[in-house]
Amino acid sequence: MTTFQYLGISVRFIIVLYSAQHSEQPETRQVNGIVGTFFYFPERVLTSGNLLYGDLGNIAQVYPGKQSNTNLEKRYKNRLHWNNVTGVFTLSDLQIDDSGVYTVENGDAEEKMTHTFQLTVYYVLSKPQVTVHDNISCSVVCSVENGREVTLSWYKGGEILNQTSSPDHNITLSIPLKVDEQNRDSYRCEAANPVSKETAVVPHSCIESDPFKVTDGDCLIIAVICVLVASGLVVLAIYLKKRRNEHSHAGIHLLMGRSEQVYKDWSHLETTLT
Repeated sequence: MTTFQYLGISVRFIIVLYSAQHSEQPETRQVNGIVGTFFYFPERVLTSGNLLYGDLGNIAQVYPGKQSNTNLEKRYKNRLHWNNVTGVFTLSDLQIDDSGVYTVENGDAEEKMTHTFQLTVYYVLSKPQVTVHDNISCSVVCSVENGREVTLSWYKGGEILNQTSSPDHNITLSIPLKVDEQNRDSYRCEAANPVSKETAVVPHSCIESDPFKVTDGDCLIIAVICVLVASGLVVLAIYLKKRRNEHSHAGIHLLMGRSEQVYKDWSHLETTLT
């Protein structure tokens, strides 16, 4: 065997050994939890094994004879349990800082098996609040308390109109919106994270018609009333003018009649005197 052949075999052996070691690395499963609830690790330890957490290392042990110690860490005291029938570890009263990488080591078989879980704990979202910013134009603002992986969105039917999120968990997320009155019932504001979703709609104080707002129907009614009033005024003016002309003619005739009577009386008096 030449030196080159020997080197070739050695390189192939190293590659195969690395691949075997790499393939044996446990796959990390992504799992979610909710604050205040419990989470059970879906891998059983019936005879012996351990539960590890991040840099803390071993936080629970199971011994042969169905014995266990789950109070190795103060932060998990009275919250971490092992069921000697099902062989399952359970963590109760979850907190945000319980998030992290947990590893279940199972020594039941001849060869130790490990199962890794990336646990992320979330709050259940509160219902978003929609407040009216301008009642006349129906401008509204939707807001919700921020948290881990929270998104806030405005929808119109199934279409996303706007969406926001922020890595700062200490702020309140807000999105403004101007509502189209023709489709006002199709809007909704939605807050969501991987474990919960809450929805709010536009308040009735905004979607109800403004009592002082003039609609197209109101404009038509006003126009008809204006035409009727104007027509009535024209008719009244013509009538008054006609009446005034009639009174003027009657006065002239009366004055002329009286003048003729005076003339006749004067002529009669002259005749009598002569």
